[in-house]
Amino acid sequence: MDIQQTIQDLREELNLHNHNYYVLDNPTISDLEFDQKLKHLQDLEAKYPEFYDESSPSLRVGGTITKNFKTIVHENRMYSLDNSYSKDDLQDWEVKIQKVLGNVQLQYTCELKYDGASISITYENGKLSKAVTRGDGFQGDEVTNNIKTIKSIPLKLKGNYPPKFDIRGEIILPFEGFEKMNQDLIEIGETPYSNPRNTASGSLKLQDSAEVAKRPLDCLLYFITGNNLPFNSQYDGLETARNWGFKVPTQSKLANNLDEVFQFIEYWDVHRHDLPYETDGVVVKINNIHFQEELGYTAKSPRWAMAYKFKAEQVTTTLNSISYQVGRTGAITPVANLEPVQLAGTIVKRASLHNADQIEKLDIRVGDEVFVEKGGEIIPKIIGVAKRGNQAEPTKYITHCPECHTELTRKEGEANHFCPNFYGCPPQIIGRIQHYISRKAMDIEGLGGETVALLFNNGLVKDYSDLYELTVDQILPLDRMAQKSAENLIKGVQNSKKIPFENVLFALGIRYVGETVAKKLAKHYKNIDALRQASLMDLILVDEIGERIAQSVIEFFENQNNSIIIERLKSFGVQFEIIEKFNPNATSKLVGKTFVVSGVFEIFSRDDLKKTIEDNGGKVGSSISSKTDYVIAGDNMGPAKLEKANQLGIAIISENDFIKMINEN
Repeated sequence: MDIQQTIQDLREELNLHNHNYYVLDNPTISDLEFDQKLKHLQDLEAKYPEFYDESSPSLRVGGTITKNFKTIVHENRMYSLDNSYSKDDLQDWEVKIQKVLGNVQLQYTCELKYDGASISITYENGKLSKAVTRGDGFQGDEVTNNIKTIKSIPLKLKGNYPPKFDIRGEIILPFEGFEKMNQDLIEIGETPYSNPRNTASGSLKLQDSAEVAKRPLDCLLYFITGNNLPFNSQYDGLETARNWGFKVPTQSKLANNLDEVFQFIEYWDVHRHDLPYETDGVVVKINNIHFQEELGYTAKSPRWAMAYKFKAEQVTTTLNSISYQVGRTGAITPVANLEPVQLAGTIVKRASLHNADQIEKLDIRVGDEVFVEKGGEIIPKIIGVAKRGNQAEPTKYITHCPECHTELTRKEGEANHFCPNFYGCPPQIIGRIQHYISRKAMDIEGLGGETVALLFNNGLVKDYSDLYELTVDQILPLDRMAQKSAENLIKGVQNSKKIPFENVLFALGIRYVGETVAKKLAKHYKNIDALRQASLMDLILVDEIGERIAQSVIEFFENQNNSIIIERLKSFGVQFEIIEKFNPNATSKLVGKTFVVSGVFEIFSRDDLKKTIEDNGGKVGSSISSKTDYVIAGDNMGPAKLEKANQLGIAIISENDFIKMINEN
């Protein structure tokens, strides 16, 4: 069997499946089949590192750390676009073009204007070689490693392409992915991101490309620049890019005159809300590239292109009152209660006011007629005052919790006010119990958020440990609670005792401890007692646990109320330790030792070797660092790992050395 050819065939097949899924939205195999093929490729590449290829689809998961992003000068400047806001503006633009070109027949390419982070990607000999942010148009930051994790961007092209060219586009974050990211943040008590565009832009500058890979970023391409390009018009350029494997939006249209351009604008001004990502206008370009070259550029913009900006979905309505919501972490969110108004296809009655600083900045007062927009096409927000009402005095932000009347606090550097009455404020208590029963936590069937509020308000629960003492007779009198519903609720609570420790840890609602962090802490400490005895430094030394998370964990366990609740949960049989299968060969010989496994082995498979390390109390590291104690090296160990181990003075041992180590004594 020709190993190199097998690897190459797998790469090409996986690239094709990636293209079908992320570009064409037409998958031809299941996710499981894809994952199996990718795993096979990764195993072969690990076994035969001499066939390394920087364009391999196995590298999509990231893992490269970039401490400082290099500044790169664009070979072809990235210009900004002139904006227009009316049909008259576009007609004036056409008149100016005709003055330069003469009375020629013009065609236009109409493309949607995507609201994302601009990127320029260089391809050499059909392979992605460099990706640079727009920056100031003359130079930007190189973000190649991060861009390679975006699966809709081809690492290797197909067809006939020039030896070198740049392609321009927008890195975007679709609404669905943005909402999912925000929901995850809300679950751990973090402030959600403000809008998809800023989140996409910020993602490009994350230092760890593995974190970028976790974000559902997409890339829409729309312009190719370079020498000796094989097309003569913008519209043909889009089709050519599509054929090379790029994700080029299909909404673009060739218009034979401005009337057809206006039809395109009018259609998408309405239907843009049906798209899965943000658009804020239409880009109109002279289609003929020869004409583009003739027209050239001003100091800032191409003369052959114009951006028509959609009018922001904006209405005016009356601010009737300001109310204040209390989240489960105690964060206070001011909410504007509005005279109901139609906005972007929905009736809006409430809008976010964010925090005290925003209210003061806009000088918003009850009774004002205010401008309301949909921020990022999703969340209604007040952007200003249209007409002053009768309220003479500026709005005074509340000083005490609207629910429990405790005086609010605000830490230096934080935007939000907080209610510090963590264990006595009803919305915080209800919110924590609702989090505890949620699907990703204890997953208690038969118990929903409204029922939790009913239980609390009727004095049946004051924290989530009280759930385990509920009886059918206690809950039957509640509204909409029949015999079967009550029995299912009790059954769901009892079944939650089987939920594994990592889910329980997430369910406790420790600030900043989301699903992933809970799993890491559970795996590292094995049980709740070991975790609550850990010092701040112990916690910080756990992989991916920073000081903020560590401090939050310490504060949670220092609180006497939490200790009482945990002891009660223990007494009810909730799982507070990892239940591991009995292994008669397990020892504690490797406790405190971290190993990195690299290469191909004769006696163990890599997975068996890692399991043996963990069975004997050791820890398996994913990469070599100063925390690594030993590197177990097999055949074809990666040269980069070998070099790093030598640089750090880390002991490199063989498979046989490791066997001797665990067989000693």
